[in-house]
Amino acid sequence: MTGIYLDYNASTPIDPRVSAVMRPLLGDLFGNPSSEHWASHRAAGVLFRARKQVATLIGASPKEIVFTSGGSEANNLAIKGTFFALRDKGNHIITQATEHPAVLKPLAFLERLGAEVTFLPVDGAGRLDPDLVRRAVNSRTILISIMHANNETGTIQPIEEIGAIAREFDIRFHTDAAQSVGKIETNVDNLGVDFLSVAGHKLYAPKGVGALYVRNETTLEPLIHGAGHEGGRRAGTESVLMAAALGEACKSAMDWIGMPTVQRLRDIFWSSLRETFGNRVVLNGHSSERLPNTLNVSFPGRTGADILARLPEIAASTGSACHAGRVTLSPVLQAMGVAPDVGMGAIRFSLGRETTPGQIDGAVEGLRSVLLNDPHRLQS
Repeated sequence: MTGIYLDYNASTPIDPRVSAVMRPLLGDLFGNPSSEHWASHRAAGVLFRARKQVATLIGASPKEIVFTSGGSEANNLAIKGTFFALRDKGNHIITQATEHPAVLKPLAFLERLGAEVTFLPVDGAGRLDPDLVRRAVNSRTILISIMHANNETGTIQPIEEIGAIAREFDIRFHTDAAQSVGKIETNVDNLGVDFLSVAGHKLYAPKGVGALYVRNETTLEPLIHGAGHEGGRRAGTESVLMAAALGEACKSAMDWIGMPTVQRLRDIFWSSLRETFGNRVVLNGHSSERLPNTLNVSFPGRTGADILARLPEIAASTGSACHAGRVTLSPVLQAMGVAPDVGMGAIRFSLGRETTPGQIDGAVEGLRSVLLNDPHRLQS
């Protein structure tokens, strides 16, 4: 890599162990895993191993794993699939205001079909009060969808407490764990979820692969109809290559849960920014209940996009990477009540396995050179 890459929440490089698993499969494993001959059996064996590797990382059973094209499809399958499966029982869905568009957009689509969606507010740190979930439940509630950790701020939600509420009222519970899987513990039983979404390219696997955990005996209407692949939950012949890549990435991630080394670098980064800029830099998100690799900060009175434009050697984001480049206040920060003059100066730095102390020093020095040696000085 050239430059300083601090945008791991947007996408990760492919783990070398993942590449090593994929390479021989490009030529040797072309059989359809659903056929009944030797080439099929080899492919089916690799597919099962991958399914088991994904399941092991999140504490699930292999048969509860549905391979998808990524986190967005997994979210759509959980949300739309539940609505269509249970619409005779109810039409009410509970979520929060700071969800990713891959949750908010499917919900907007379902609203056009008659769904009633409650968007719960978060506090100034981006955390949701579980009591608000309890009070939002009614007799028509069929699904609660709350992300495990926010992609912009890294704020971790009290999923275990919300899961207990969902079980108390016998309501399906989905969490978008695209940002948390492989960084912090994501055991599905501890979290109390019925659905959990995984995105491969946030996990050192290639883009174009993901998974949805579906708790045993949970009814779900497929988005893609056809033959009975993936236990009848997603039609289409599986990509053994991509499944194997995700499986190996999940196996590799077992060694990185908690990311203590990355968190130490993240905390050093924040301390250096505070030492350099004092009260002219502000932390966005929860101070402790936050992903170990994520640092979202604001430089009040400035625009994050302008700062990064003057630091082309630094790869970072001014908001969710899925809609980076828009010079508008992040909807996530807006929902948190961050003032526009503060929120417009936000930059998300997200660290990864390859981040080094030298890169952190280089990022701090770059910011210092742009912001303290600039005629448009930072506001005090």
